Amino acid sequence: MRMGIDDGFRGIVRAYSDQIDAATRPLQWFLNMLEHAFVDTPWFIIFALILVVVWFASRSVKIVIGSAIGLALIGVFGLWEDTMTTLAMVTVATMIAIILGLPIGILMARSDRMQKILTPVLDVMQTMPSFVYLIPVVVIFGIGKVPGVIAVVIYAIPPMIRLTNLGIRLVDKEVIEAADAFGANPRQKLWGVQLPLSLPTIMAGVNQTIMMALAMVVVASMVGVGGLGKNVLQAINNQFFTIGFLNGFALVAIAIIFDRASQAFGKRLQKHSEAGHD
Repeated sequence: MRMGIDDGFRGIVRAYSDQIDAATRPLQWFLNMLEHAFVDTPWFIIFALILVVVWFASRSVKIVIGSAIGLALIGVFGLWEDTMTTLAMVTVATMIAIILGLPIGILMARSDRMQKILTPVLDVMQTMPSFVYLIPVVVIFGIGKVPGVIAVVIYAIPPMIRLTNLGIRLVDKEVIEAADAFGANPRQKLWGVQLPLSLPTIMAGVNQTIMMALAMVVVASMVGVGGLGKNVLQAINNQFFTIGFLNGFALVAIAIIFDRASQAFGKRLQKHSEAGHD
């Protein structure tokens, strides 16, 4: 029976391989474009841009200085290009996870039935070993960067969905009643009340999505994704402690930069939301 299912699955994939390639071509193009932009742009420009983004997100001199030190060490260790490749992949995967996860989370928040259906699905997605995601992805899409990004998105999207749902459901009912009293329709309540007030929680979802995407990078390197994950995998296979440690350090540095900046941004949104609510 298992062999029959596997053979049937492979047959379907072979029959629709041209359509699958056509569907993933825009993603391949966008990923290649972003990777070339990150890798080919002079390092000092990317360095400055990252620090500017961190500053606008956190408004913290300490976080900016810490980010500068982390990026400088990545350059000193000769890992800048691999880090930019990884950064491009994580950026694309996070963007897709947000674009898909936000509307699904909104749908869950607006429908109790949808929440009951999707909650066990998300539970399975979050408890499934990360290596398992690679099997159907490789069978359907083959080996390469795009299958790696798809596997990362599948692994990283549950927090985005859950925290969007949670954030909208936690909006004060009195505020919703006030919006109803002013004659707001469901669309106006969503965009004018619920989403702005739930932004801090949604940003926590973005933060967790980025962290999970970075964690999945090493596993995704098994299907042909380059960057730091590939180096870590080679270090494991060849028992190169120093190479593994340095590439692991680069991943940790990027993770800390993203984490601190997005957390600080979430806290600023929280203060702004509370001030507006008062």
